[in-house]
Amino acid sequence: GVALISGGAADSAVAGALHFVQDPSSGYTEVRGRVSGLAPGLHGFHIHAFGDTTNGCNSTGPHFNPHNKSHGAPVDDERHVGDLGNIQANKDGVAEIFIKDLQISLRGPHSILGRAVVVHADSDDLGKGKHFNLTGRFLQLNQDHG
Repeated sequence: GVALISGGAADSAVAGALHFVQDPSSGYTEVRGRVSGLAPGLHGFHIHAFGDTTNGCNSTGPHFNPHNKSHGAPVDDERHVGDLGNIQANKDGVAEIFIKDLQISLRGPHSILGRAVVVHADSDDLGKGKHFNLTGRFLQLNQDHG
């Protein structure tokens, strides 16, 4: 699948594309792409439950969590399926993304297709803090299933 990215606000400079490819033999899904227009630094990066971006983060719902687990880091066994950690934007506001993950899937009842990809304004505490702030910048996601 392909996600074409644009910032949620009309004046947002956030743009990019993500490519999702799942290897049927290993089960790993690779996420590759680039997002520009971000503030330099770390940004939480997640798959949210719903693909509806009409009301920003409020309409994308929580992190995609079909197994009802606790928030965690991508390397943790106990984590939401949608917990993909942080991405690093360089001094020019560009994040080059390469993630290889066993929990996100492009097939079956827990597929991520049709859901929203969200890049948060701040870094993710990876489930290690006392609370998690769901506010941030959402990215509109258009899926190409071809």
